[in-house]
Amino acid sequence: MVSTFVLLLSTIVVIGALKFFFVVRRYFTHWKNKGIPFVPGYKNLLISWKAVLGYMTFTDLSEGMYYHHPDVKYFGGSDFTTFTIFLRDLELIKDITVKDFDHFTDHRVFIDENVEPMFGKNIFSLRGDRWREMRNTLSPSFTASKMKFMFELISRCSHDFVNYLAEHPELYSTLDTSEIFKRYTNDVIATAAFGVSVNSMEDNENEFYKKGKEIGSSSFGVPAMLRMIFLASCPRLAKLLGITFVPTATSRFFKNVVRETIRVREERNVIRPDMIHLLMQARNKDGQVHKIELDDIVSQAFNFFFAGFDLSSRLMCFVAHELAVHRDIQDRLREEIQRHLAEGNSEISYESLMRMTYMDMVVTETLRKYPPLLFIDRICVKKYELPPAAPGYKSMIVEPDDILMFPVYSLHHDPKYFPDPEKFDPERFNEENKDKVLPYYYLPFGQGPRKCIANRFVLMETKILIAHLLLKFNLKTVERTVEPIVFSKKEFILTPANGFWIGLEKRDA
Repeated sequence: MVSTFVLLLSTIVVIGALKFFFVVRRYFTHWKNKGIPFVPGYKNLLISWKAVLGYMTFTDLSEGMYYHHPDVKYFGGSDFTTFTIFLRDLELIKDITVKDFDHFTDHRVFIDENVEPMFGKNIFSLRGDRWREMRNTLSPSFTASKMKFMFELISRCSHDFVNYLAEHPELYSTLDTSEIFKRYTNDVIATAAFGVSVNSMEDNENEFYKKGKEIGSSSFGVPAMLRMIFLASCPRLAKLLGITFVPTATSRFFKNVVRETIRVREERNVIRPDMIHLLMQARNKDGQVHKIELDDIVSQAFNFFFAGFDLSSRLMCFVAHELAVHRDIQDRLREEIQRHLAEGNSEISYESLMRMTYMDMVVTETLRKYPPLLFIDRICVKKYELPPAAPGYKSMIVEPDDILMFPVYSLHHDPKYFPDPEKFDPERFNEENKDKVLPYYYLPFGQGPRKCIANRFVLMETKILIAHLLLKFNLKTVERTVEPIVFSKKEFILTPANGFWIGLEKRDA
């Protein structure tokens, strides 16, 4: 009996060792067998784990990968254990995001909707026909006419926010903009996506703001990334263990808010042209292949909140930082705002905001220097042939489920496309120069049909806040301001290691 047990154990060990050997062997030979330029497996592992363990920033990881093969159209690498094709060629990026989009319609999905519907059912995660249906449902929320309607709500939030600051001088001698701008974006998203009015400056601990902070504090660090990888690779085990990306109490809160909003609107016949109203209409529409349920509506509203609360506020922080550092740019922008204010009966209108060309240049350059995401991905859904990566190489067949990555940060900081890339220079996007910037190496919101659906909303809420802020205050650097910004090694999106610190100086009325 003992000999049988020993034999069985030995067999299991040998099989396990052989499987491990072949997995490791495949990891180190996969791209060599494909015949394309690649980053060696040992280097992939080394820089990936150095970033995860906090020995280097994720921007350093991006740059290390990007410049390993500076003269090729694409190269093979890996996202930890997942093989990935990194694109460097602008024509290829154009083909994959626009021209041949039907071969690359989907994003990589980290969280299974059966494990966590809050994330798995949102428009970013949906695939194929389900994504197209949801995109068609939500697109009317972000048309120019809807933006004009939303402008009044957002402008009110911006006025309340800036007026509160003006009335509380004790707040702004040294200010962490990351903290306060999240209060503004919280109020904007609450009213625009959920139809709920809150004032997070007056009511510091409102439930929306508390939930937003809970999500933001646990969503962009290395532990969150590892949790996401676990959810992606072991969804059944994650569900069995009760591991989720969003805390259960937070999911329950947003679901209850949406359910109650829908109930009140149906009972009182309330019509409010926002996201929830469009989703309510779509829920009752005939001919939809995939019926919209409560979880679908909650997921879209939550996704809007999740992205708007943190990522949008970071954009505002970076704009404020650069304006504080570059007073000449700040003064020129303020002059433009005041000029439009004088033309609009002392109020900034939607139309006047859209005509602020220098404002657009400043925000566009901020997104160039500090893109919201370092990488954007696409999943191949139909077999596709890539041209040779460089002279001497053969073409490559991309198979369904293969992952392609666009290194957004590195494209935005490539001196071939943007000379002196670390310099903050809005003139890159002036009337004379902006047509020279091809859309396929400027990708803050992605490109093609999968481009961020809410990009106009994000730009509008950012511009209106900056406009109102500059009318009331001068932005200045303080002792805790760090320039150039040093990025944190603990987060996989762009975050200053020591926070966003500026000072405000109230202007004469």
